[in-house]
Amino acid sequence: MSAQSVDNVSLQLKWTHQFQFAGYYMAAEKGFYKEAGLNVAIIPADPNDPDTFPKVLNGQADFAITHSGILQKRQQGASVVALGAILQFSPYCWMVKNNSDIFQPRDFVGKKLSKVSSLENAELLVMLQRAGLSQESLMAASHEGGVKEWLAGDLDAVQVYVTNEPYSMTLRGVGYRIICPQKFGLNVYGDILYTSEQFLAKKPEVVERFYRASLKGWRYALLHLEESIDVTKQHYAKHKSVQELAYEAHVLASYIQPPGIKLGNMSMAKWRLIAELYGIEQADFDQAFDGFMYDQQQAEAIELSWMLILAIILSIACVPLYSRLISSNRR
Repeated sequence: MSAQSVDNVSLQLKWTHQFQFAGYYMAAEKGFYKEAGLNVAIIPADPNDPDTFPKVLNGQADFAITHSGILQKRQQGASVVALGAILQFSPYCWMVKNNSDIFQPRDFVGKKLSKVSSLENAELLVMLQRAGLSQESLMAASHEGGVKEWLAGDLDAVQVYVTNEPYSMTLRGVGYRIICPQKFGLNVYGDILYTSEQFLAKKPEVVERFYRASLKGWRYALLHLEESIDVTKQHYAKHKSVQELAYEAHVLASYIQPPGIKLGNMSMAKWRLIAELYGIEQADFDQAFDGFMYDQQQAEAIELSWMLILAIILSIACVPLYSRLISSNRR
């Protein structure tokens, strides 16, 4: 594409730079976005205000990353469209000390827990509710604080991101265990790439090109982990060590593309299960889901249609040449 046809777009991350977003970095660094006619600004989140929804809905960002709570936002009226799920499982877990008597969800009864967002990390709460903890007991168990308070013994369990706090504890020689929703049947999506209905309607081709180039970046990142770690360290997550990024890459690889699952895959069936976690009724789900999940089939059908048309044109164009060849052979 010519320089005049380049589209400038922005991608708002849900956290600060780390390997968690390496696919987008590699799409930029290896020229995949450029090949797609895109100039992409990758914007790290403000740790004090990581919510990406306002930025997308007010047009400040064209694309963004979020959590499975996007379905609830959609049900509440937000005009958002999920393009793909980069993480097939939730990366959020509870962390307890290795000498704790907490081994499974039912052991959380009577324990002091860090506060958890019912929108962003609903799976952590639902896991405990399914084990018999009531909403009231969970509210009573929730306390302000994080890892610092957990280390001091003021909290029995703290919410963590599977690649961050556990690694820090390992470096500090602190023994721990993690208790994750995935191990107890709560397989929700993580790191949803999304845009707004307005942007999709206005620039469907830009959305398609961005999505395809982003997945190409993720495929490259997974196939070239060492290079992707180096690029992430040198150009983005300069505050993190190579070892920390390598650990993150090793853990997240199985979350991004588990065996037999297509990169970025989403299904209506799994979103239906996620809707149940958020207490969304079937009728409300049906209404919210209409237009919620990006339908790449239409774009693929258009591409196939053009390929078919091109094939027909070439076939027609070749008929006179074929006829001349036959005539020549007969002579």
